[in-house]
Amino acid sequence: KELAVASGKRIVEMVKEDLKPSEIMTQAAFENAIAMDMALGGSSNTALHIPASAYELEEKGVHADLDLFDEISDKVAHIALLSPAGEDTMADLHADGGIPAVLKTIESKLDTSVMTCTGKTLEENLKDAKVTGNGVIHTLDDPIHEAGGLTVLKGNLAPNGSIVKSAAVPEDMMQLKGPAKVYNSEEDAVEAIFNHELKEGDILVIRCEGPKGGPGMREMLNPTSAIMGMGIKNVGLITDGRFSGGTRGPCIGHVSPEAMSGGPIAALKDGDIIEIDITNGKLTVELSDEEIKERIANADLPEKKVKGWLNIYRRSVSSADEGAILR
Repeated sequence: KELAVASGKRIVEMVKEDLKPSEIMTQAAFENAIAMDMALGGSSNTALHIPASAYELEEKGVHADLDLFDEISDKVAHIALLSPAGEDTMADLHADGGIPAVLKTIESKLDTSVMTCTGKTLEENLKDAKVTGNGVIHTLDDPIHEAGGLTVLKGNLAPNGSIVKSAAVPEDMMQLKGPAKVYNSEEDAVEAIFNHELKEGDILVIRCEGPKGGPGMREMLNPTSAIMGMGIKNVGLITDGRFSGGTRGPCIGHVSPEAMSGGPIAALKDGDIIEIDITNGKLTVELSDEEIKERIANADLPEKKVKGWLNIYRRSVSSADEGAILR
């Protein structure tokens, strides 16, 4: 409640000061936001929201695509192991100095000259920030992981990219290779899991759940919960849909282009050998380019029947790697 009241007051003050969002949401500010995301091992949904927000400022030269996420992930370490990847909660993070302390820790990786909503620069805001020493926030010299908490995967299965919350993937599952089990909806996949169709070593594929296919790109929370609930170990999951911030394990989302846009994920069949290599940022299937092209041309994917605004959305929405924006 106190934060809500303070935020409301500050918004009114910003209007009086004529401090516009466009003066705060600069290219450097977006890069700082992604750096913070990497340090915390944030939700893979940020790979949708940040590019979508940046698109609104495209005329000012702002961009934030998956390549930028990949670049920053290589530079900024993962320094806080928060739930569900670890035991610490956001309350524990707050007790250790909170977001300001994290920003202070990675200050050398940031552009602190940027203006913020406080009316001060980031450098000024961080002047008195410090880690209290509760052990939640690690140093850059002793990180949880050397790379950031989100990893972009590309390959012949995701030419435009895909995303995984690598901060929540156990070390022994960073590289997986196995046969595909392919389903054309979240519901079909969940039913298959409960019917014991998914075995250890399989790669579960859920397609036709992207921005156009959904339409709307639902979170694949039910399949991940079902896998955990059934106690199935050592399985991967790839989808053109997305995941919640609470997902853990080798769950690869935002596979682009999506199935309904003719992406390679549309070519997959049961038994195809898929390789997930998070360490090296690769997502591939053991098919030639010619095989993929021929299968896509002959694919018979179910198209959900929708009317009205959802149909307009389906026709207008872009790929997930662009933030699933309306053009």
